[in-house]
Amino acid sequence: MRSEPIHLLLADDDNDDCLLFEEALKELDQPTRLTIVNDGEQLMKYLNKKTLPIPFVLFLDLNLPRKNGIECLQEIKADKELQHLHVIIYSTSAELDMVNLLYRSEAQYYIRKPAEFSQLKKVINHALLMIRKKNVMKPQKENFVITGDL
Repeated sequence: MRSEPIHLLLADDDNDDCLLFEEALKELDQPTRLTIVNDGEQLMKYLNKKTLPIPFVLFLDLNLPRKNGIECLQEIKADKELQHLHVIIYSTSAELDMVNLLYRSEAQYYIRKPAEFSQLKKVINHALLMIRKKNVMKPQKENFVITGDL
């Protein structure tokens, strides 16, 4: 018996990346429901609508227009109603200083967007399994970055 679908929110302005993410989710053995927003302001408006349930997980790109991912993450973590939202950074950036900043800023995990579709499926699936299984707000630093080399 399959469990209830988990609501995922993807904040990414790259339409091709959004389509690949959506396709990867369809191939996973986890029931999900995906909502996509394309910029930081749209993300924060969506999250601040009191009539909508807060998604279980937010996959957040760093390079969003109007309000970048770091600003959104800081705003989310400063909001009492949103601070428990699982935020997974999903970006092409791989700078160590940025990864360390994101860890200190209470992101749940960091995924560097993989080039291969099979790796994309692996990292998304792994992140969702880890969040569902452990349901912890912050992993150990050595487990913060999720790569396609699982």
